[in-house]
Amino acid sequence: MRDQIQVVIDAIRPAVQADDGDLLLRDVDEETGVVSVELVGACVSCPASTQTLKAGIERILKDRVEGVTEVINIGESLYSDGTPVTI
Repeated sequence: MRDQIQVVIDAIRPAVQADDGDLLLRDVDEETGVVSVELVGACVSCPASTQTLKAGIERILKDRVEGVTEVINIGESLYSDGTPVTI
């Protein structure tokens, strides 16, 4: 499942990168179908990033990879004093 998700993310990334952002796969819980990603770059401060995540990335992953139930942005919890941190 993780390999299938990575292939789809690699296909999506150029669109996100075109707007000076990026999308990184961080974790896949195959039992629950939850995919954890990190939106970085311009995506961090973009007010439309939640819409991009849910209506774009999540929808595409659910359509193309059986078993995906949700996509979450773990980057939202990795900020210290408002500064994005990539691990």
